[in-house]
Amino acid sequence: MIDAHAHLDACEPAAEELVARARAARVETIVSVGTGIDSCRETLAIAERNEEVFAILGVHPHQADEADAGRLVELEQLLASPRAVALGEIGLDYYRDRAPRSAQLELFASQLELAARIGKPVVIHTREADDDTPTLLEDFSGTIVLHCFSSPALLSWALGRDCYISFAGNVTYPKSDDLRSAARLVPAERLLVESDCPYLAPQPKRGRPNEPAFIVHTLSALAESRGEPVTELAERTAANTRAAFCLP
Repeated sequence: MIDAHAHLDACEPAAEELVARARAARVETIVSVGTGIDSCRETLAIAERNEEVFAILGVHPHQADEADAGRLVELEQLLASPRAVALGEIGLDYYRDRAPRSAQLELFASQLELAARIGKPVVIHTREADDDTPTLLEDFSGTIVLHCFSSPALLSWALGRDCYISFAGNVTYPKSDDLRSAARLVPAERLLVESDCPYLAPQPKRGRPNEPAFIVHTLSALAESRGEPVTELAERTAANTRAAFCLP
């Protein structure tokens, strides 16, 4: 199994303990995500200390009007590391609106330009931005991963663009029938699974801080919904994650 999206720098206990617990749960690789320059530095350091961990680095849309939005030169330097496999999570969040939408749009466009220039995949955060997200991605020709998929209205566009679509623990929640319906429509070769830890623990662990070891529960829910054996889905989503991020 591979956890396609975690935030190890935001978790307790230490990353090394979570990596060990993940390994015991047969999670062989964790892709950990930085959400600002300092977070990216720590995430990259975790990846450099742990061979099971790779890094995705970017400035989150919540920070679009903060100082980190102007530090993309530093971000590009961090992305030069061989342990950094993608630029993200980037995008638009019109649900929480923690930054002005104009600033979010500008930051998103700048990071897409950076990703195109350095040839990195992008990992997209999008909430209630179903019109603007496809518009900004229209000219991006690289690999796109939609993280923590929660916008069924985007599914048709995403499938048309051959995006990878990643599901987190919220797909296991009793009221998430719309997400499970969407997951059934995703081609097997485009499906990813993630923890998004320490957030969104799957239903059997709900109320606890999430961690990569728990993705087995998300995989089980997806496999049941899709009518597939868990072991086959685990192998397929792991292969998809390797392909999306060019992992060994």
